[in-house]
Amino acid sequence: MRFLIISLIVLLVVGPLGVYVHRRASRLLGLGLRGRRALSFLLAAGILTMTLGRLGRGALPDGVLRAMGLGGSTISLAILISAVLLAVVDLVRLIARLGGAALARTTAAARTTAAARDAGAPARDADVPARDAGAAGLPAEDGARAAGEPRAPSALPRRAFLANGAAGSAFLIGGGSAVYGALLGRHDYIIEEIAIPIPGLPRSLDGFSIVQLSDIHLGLFVGEPEMRAAEDLVRKARGDLIVMTGDLVDFDPRYTEHLGRLTRRLAPLAREGVAAIPGNHDHFAGIDATLDALARGGAHVLRNRGRVVGGAGGAFALLGVDDVWVRRQVPGGGPDLGRALADVPRDLPRVLLCHNPVFFPEAAGEVALQLSGHTHGGQVNLVVRPADVVLPHGYVAGLYQRGGAHLYINRGFGTAGPPARIGAPPEVSRIVLVSA
Repeated sequence: MRFLIISLIVLLVVGPLGVYVHRRASRLLGLGLRGRRALSFLLAAGILTMTLGRLGRGALPDGVLRAMGLGGSTISLAILISAVLLAVVDLVRLIARLGGAALARTTAAARTTAAARDAGAPARDADVPARDAGAAGLPAEDGARAAGEPRAPSALPRRAFLANGAAGSAFLIGGGSAVYGALLGRHDYIIEEIAIPIPGLPRSLDGFSIVQLSDIHLGLFVGEPEMRAAEDLVRKARGDLIVMTGDLVDFDPRYTEHLGRLTRRLAPLAREGVAAIPGNHDHFAGIDATLDALARGGAHVLRNRGRVVGGAGGAFALLGVDDVWVRRQVPGGGPDLGRALADVPRDLPRVLLCHNPVFFPEAAGEVALQLSGHTHGGQVNLVVRPADVVLPHGYVAGLYQRGGAHLYINRGFGTAGPPARIGAPPEVSRIVLVSA
């Protein structure tokens, strides 16, 4: 039901944008009736298959659904990006047209007034003889026409050429970006490494490394090839501890089996094993099945729990909390940092795993570092990153600080919504703890 509502909202947004893009493309390309119909079919098919590829789970083979979802999402994303760019082009054209008209009126009035003053007559258009139009300061092309001279070439064709070029560029950028994001951008994995000072961290743990995987979204678009890529990247990062910070499964509980298999493959890659917390999508898929798959895979599930990492020579507290989304669904549910703290000695430095970075203002006074995901770094960022002004506190990606505490936000490994990434490459993080 939730996904059906989301799909309807997407259709209500992308549908009208598709009509706008169709009209602008038809005008730019000079399409005839058949061309307009073919374009209508392509855009409508893209929007519908994007939705049906998600809603048809269980009714069609996964391969068919994957092809439908990928193709439809690429077309829909191209519509969205092209529409935004075209709107900018049209806005600039409108401003230029209004500004040019206002300037022309002001210039004509000034010339008429000056001519009337020079002739010693009242500044009225009726007092200017038509045969003296050129001398009276009327536009040069009008004076030339009155004198029988050839008319100067108009600037309109040049303006039309520039406008059509800008519109064509909007289509090329929109379509090209969508194709790149779907075919290449979502697999352009990066290992991000950052050192973070932890007050009170024992010298014996200086340089301790945590490899973070977040927002894997195992499902229709993230399967065995992506799981192998994740395993290779984690192995290359060479961490002492692996943490998985939520949204590990997308919507479908069938893919919790994949999560268990991935967890079993990751656990031997770090001497402290794997620790994991849930995200909002894990609740959508079925929280019990998700947590059971993690536990069977050998992960330490830290849902409002804590554990000590290290030994007699030095240790820190690793805490994990449930997702903040649960607060809106279950009275008294959601993150419970106090309960997690009760599992560990109070004098240890603390590292918190919390899926949504919006929890950081609550946790900053209690922990040295919070590791989060959820935002996907905006996922689709063309020139600008809208998430900077949309997300609470501007927490989007990378390192933030509040008081003496740090927050690191992983851009995520998979995708949510359109299976594409533009300007927000998927990452595996290597967090190096430094004594401070």
